[in-house]
Amino acid sequence: MEQSNENTESKKRPMSFSDIDKFSSNFIHTSAYQTGMTYLINTNYGTKGSKYHCLNNYVDDVYYCKIFNSKDEIDEMLIEIYDFVTIESSIPGMTDKIPPQIEEWKNRSLSEVYPVIYIDALHFSVRDNGIIKKIVSYVILGINCGGNIEVLNIEVGDIESAKYWLSVLNGLKNRGVKDILIICADDITGIREAIRSAFPKAEYQSCIVHQIQNTLKYVANKDHKAIAEDLETIYYAPNEEHGRACRDLVTKKWADKYPNAMKRWERDWDVITPIFKFSPPVRAIIYATNEIDSLNAIYRKLNRQDSIFPNDKVLVKFLYIAAFEATKRWTISIRYWDLIYRKLQIMYKDRLPD
Repeated sequence: MEQSNENTESKKRPMSFSDIDKFSSNFIHTSAYQTGMTYLINTNYGTKGSKYHCLNNYVDDVYYCKIFNSKDEIDEMLIEIYDFVTIESSIPGMTDKIPPQIEEWKNRSLSEVYPVIYIDALHFSVRDNGIIKKIVSYVILGINCGGNIEVLNIEVGDIESAKYWLSVLNGLKNRGVKDILIICADDITGIREAIRSAFPKAEYQSCIVHQIQNTLKYVANKDHKAIAEDLETIYYAPNEEHGRACRDLVTKKWADKYPNAMKRWERDWDVITPIFKFSPPVRAIIYATNEIDSLNAIYRKLNRQDSIFPNDKVLVKFLYIAAFEATKRWTISIRYWDLIYRKLQIMYKDRLPD
């Protein structure tokens, strides 16, 4: 009894998930959320008796545990984000703490110039009045002049239009962004028109990773490796002329077997070609970065679980916490950034600070 009272009175001890051994993976099973079942959270702290404690009505907060891979990561997040005290009476307050932080983060001031900005789209399932619908989240990331990657904004919605994207880009301007050199994005409806209006000097570069992914959707798994290697000859080509010749060869090679696989390379060629003007180090950051890959890996872990969010608000919370955790590790600049920055200064004269 004395041991139990002592543990109950402990005010700053982090919640422990080490005993959640009923689940077969690092992530809490999503069916528990979807069917309204309770989650089982360890609140034992070494006391005798029941090993698990049921928490009803708080599953939207516990739901975030999916994005972490270890007890230490979960404990750290709970203390830092929620200042969480591991007693049941404190749990209802967790939900109310996140939205103000999101608004503060979304409205923070940004740098005046970003050499590169990425707009990445991910699809999630959300319940809307009992109906499950697909909703798109757009994660906007930027490389600042110091070579560090920032998450600039996260947009959630199912409307794509020039008007929508103009409001998004104007939102960046209202937070202090005056110039962007390169905007990398997939073929999003309305994005080209919005870029021309909001940042007329910015170059729109089609995302090479998305181009590859779109091609492989039409290809049998057994041929993925072969066609991926053929695609490398296109975007690693030394210039546009050579790249176009390689594109035509790859198209001809696979046309009979996969007639639709290369159509986007032809249709989007005008927004693929900007990459040919850059040297290999600059091309490398346009293709992708380790930081972006790590953030997307966190998001896709949830999608692999076939999760269904109960509403947009919970989805925004999840995306925010994932970004918050990922960016804490982005403490060093991109490799060879000094070299890359000097090359960009030469190419975009008078647009980058010394």
